[in-house]
Amino acid sequence: MDFFNYHRRPTIDVHIGNITMGGSHPIVLQTMTNTNTLDTDASVAQCERIIAAGAQLIRLTAQGVREAENLRNIKQQLRDKGYSTPLSADIHFNPRAAEAAAKIVEKVRINPGNFVDKQKTFAQLEYTDEEYLQELQKIRVKVVDFLNVCKEYGTAVRIGVNHGSLSDRIMSRYGDTPQGMVESCMEYLRIALDEGFTDIVISMKASNTLLMTKAVRLLVDRMDKENIHFPLHLGVTEAGNGEDGRIKSAVGIGALLSDGLGDTVRVSLSEDPEAEIPVARKLVDYVLQRQGHPKIEGKIFEGFDPFSTDRRNTSAVRNIGGDFVPVVISDRSQTEDMTIHPHFIPDFMYVGASIPANFPKGMKAIVDYKGWHNEIDRFPLFTVQNMNEIPNSEANVNFLRISYPQLSDEVMNMLKTYPNVVAILTTNHVNGVGEQRAFFHALLNADCRVPVILQRHYAENDPEDIQVKAGADFGTVLLDGFGNGVMLSNVGTISPVDIDSYAFGILQAARVRTSKTEFISCPSCGRTLFDLQTTVALIKQHFSHLKHLKIGVMGCIVNGPGEMADADYGYVGAEHGKISLYKKKQLVEKNIPQEHAVERLIRLIKDNGDWVDPDDN
Repeated sequence: MDFFNYHRRPTIDVHIGNITMGGSHPIVLQTMTNTNTLDTDASVAQCERIIAAGAQLIRLTAQGVREAENLRNIKQQLRDKGYSTPLSADIHFNPRAAEAAAKIVEKVRINPGNFVDKQKTFAQLEYTDEEYLQELQKIRVKVVDFLNVCKEYGTAVRIGVNHGSLSDRIMSRYGDTPQGMVESCMEYLRIALDEGFTDIVISMKASNTLLMTKAVRLLVDRMDKENIHFPLHLGVTEAGNGEDGRIKSAVGIGALLSDGLGDTVRVSLSEDPEAEIPVARKLVDYVLQRQGHPKIEGKIFEGFDPFSTDRRNTSAVRNIGGDFVPVVISDRSQTEDMTIHPHFIPDFMYVGASIPANFPKGMKAIVDYKGWHNEIDRFPLFTVQNMNEIPNSEANVNFLRISYPQLSDEVMNMLKTYPNVVAILTTNHVNGVGEQRAFFHALLNADCRVPVILQRHYAENDPEDIQVKAGADFGTVLLDGFGNGVMLSNVGTISPVDIDSYAFGILQAARVRTSKTEFISCPSCGRTLFDLQTTVALIKQHFSHLKHLKIGVMGCIVNGPGEMADADYGYVGAEHGKISLYKKKQLVEKNIPQEHAVERLIRLIKDNGDWVDPDDN
């Protein structure tokens, strides 16, 4: 993988109905229905809306043989209406349903964590080597039977690993880790290869973007070493809805697309499935603009580990770098609006040539050096052209705006010499991610520990556009372990207050700074046991002030508690009208009437000492 120069990873071709998936073919956009698969008319109608939105592959849940068999009726109606879009069946816990579906649809997704293995107990189980091999043999028998059906009917398979549904057996050996996710996949992949079956697409998903990206990179490394090159399905599970869901998806999926990985994308939002497709389209198209870009010269730091979760070691300058959380600099240089969001207060505000009369009291200002005066909470911004003035500055933080092409030996020496400098790294390159990565590797190679703020410039009027683009741009570099802050600059009609909230959202999605409650909510499907969109809104209404918590909202037992593995508390559909509550992975209360579930969740959080009143937060 070339970290600095974009090109797609080559893969084998996998045929799925009338489309071909792989590195030499366009990236396929897909989503999943949330209708009852037994309701043929509703499912067909939703598929039509999804196709109209631009989807090229549609997945439907098939939790049982009846649902799998009804895929035939859904497919036939769609074909009768003139639609040729391939269908995929989503299978959990039921090899018989998988075999039935494989005779009907063009692709079947199976989850190694529960295709044969029992539902997770989260028990601390121990397996002897003999017992472990016996379990693998049980899996082999079921998987081979399934693959034989797929061979007969020309059906493709997705081996879809989810972080939250690793089996107890895998957990016993590898723990809750990217390595466990990779091994869970490789077990099934080895069986398929032994059987000569290669119509395979692979996914490694998690709601934790850092874990998800590391797991995919680790899997690709393992496959490359074994000369295996299957296409990849990318997605962040339980990303949520609205701004949060878009940013989190852009951070995780965008980071892998930036690496040249990914042959099909599903953006999982707790919204109508047709709303997912435009977001995926924007994300894919934005990253693909980098194709054929001018080459970026750089040298990889030999000690860089793309699978590590460590962050680059930096010196601390005031509250930037070192062990401090990344900061947010709000760019107000192109606006007279100095409004501050009450919940997303930037650490600094850059105002350009001079401080405006309406500048908020108590805020820290960054001012261009020529207009700067040495006062409390006022800091100068230098350029490479006037950096020779830095030794004359009396400020305890001096900001230096710089791009990678400007990183000469003289500039590097200055960055290493003066301990009170913070770099603001900007880029105008079409592959700004690659150029900023090259800058950081140059610092690592020179053992320069200067803190660095990431800056990107946009001209967007649509909030979704900048959420997607900035999420992919900043998120990729942050997930590499680089960056001590972000400066999101936009010339457009979006308010600077909203821009600030997006900056904080990107930091949270990249797992480097928490500023609000994180809601881990599934995108809904035919298994969902309540109105997900209404329920997520209700949960947010009551719990959004608990900024220190992650709360999972899952439509069924398949997606909870396993898929909300990162959540502190969980609200999970148990049956129609009934909710089960979890603390971490532990079931606390079962089958609560839905009308009482929010009240009981509040009580559970209070009983565990995690509740704060809204006015106290």
